[in-house]
Amino acid sequence: MRLTAIFPILCLLGALVLSFLCLFAGSKQSFLPSYDLLTLNTSRIGSNLVSENSPIEPLQDIFSALPDAINEEISQRADALASRLGVDDFYSVHILNYCFGTYTPSVLPNATLPLSDIKRNITGCSNRTAMFEFSPGEIIEQRLNESGVDVTLDDLQWPEDIQTGIDALHAVQAAVFILYCISIALVFVALVAAVFGVVGNGRLSACVNVLITAVALLAFGVASALVTAVVVKGTDVINQHGEQIGLQASRGNKFLALTWAGAGLVFLALVAWVVEVCVGGRRKRRSGYAAAKTG
Repeated sequence: MRLTAIFPILCLLGALVLSFLCLFAGSKQSFLPSYDLLTLNTSRIGSNLVSENSPIEPLQDIFSALPDAINEEISQRADALASRLGVDDFYSVHILNYCFGTYTPSVLPNATLPLSDIKRNITGCSNRTAMFEFSPGEIIEQRLNESGVDVTLDDLQWPEDIQTGIDALHAVQAAVFILYCISIALVFVALVAAVFGVVGNGRLSACVNVLITAVALLAFGVASALVTAVVVKGTDVINQHGEQIGLQASRGNKFLALTWAGAGLVFLALVAWVVEVCVGGRRKRRSGYAAAKTG
């Protein structure tokens, strides 16, 4: 019995759990909602148009209906505008869907409210979809249509470069979903092989596990690298072109830590099997020498 195989078994078991968490994080409103790929802050959308002299007639009506106290604060006007337009404060993107909600108790920090006390309150999520593609323009346009206010993306001066950049990432998003599915399958196969490796003392058994685990690491590593590229590029594109209309994106660092931790566990399992191959070879040679001396 090869008791040293217990370590890679534990590593692969942990990697399997983490791979499932990566795939299904945020798929339900209460399931790891903070482990998103990126979060789009839309609470300030249209801040570039916050003025009673806005060229958009529906916005003039909104401002004229606001209390005088709110009219004194530009930041509060922007918050009220987003609310009247039916746009949620944020949209958090996951592999299978997106969630949305409000910032509580307020959108922006102030003298009595530090940024650390502002929390995300998720009010709903979209349906889970395989190879989900996040299209912020379509989502916000739908909210505008549902609000009943005659305001369009063109009125808000929505930058086309945002959607162009996001569209370029859609193919990568689909590849990420497929690679995570492949990673789950390969890590499971590697886990089963490791279990059999416990009872197999031969060097061939360890070599087979090295090969299977290496393939699993390749899939998990590529999936993690691609999702990192999606997060970094998507965040940069939105922040670069969305600042002018009050859009801001933040990376999902928790998710990135989760996926790279899973890949790291597979790597540790691979290292353990490589060590087992080397040690097993020396152990076999020592056994041969001992047998020769005894003979």
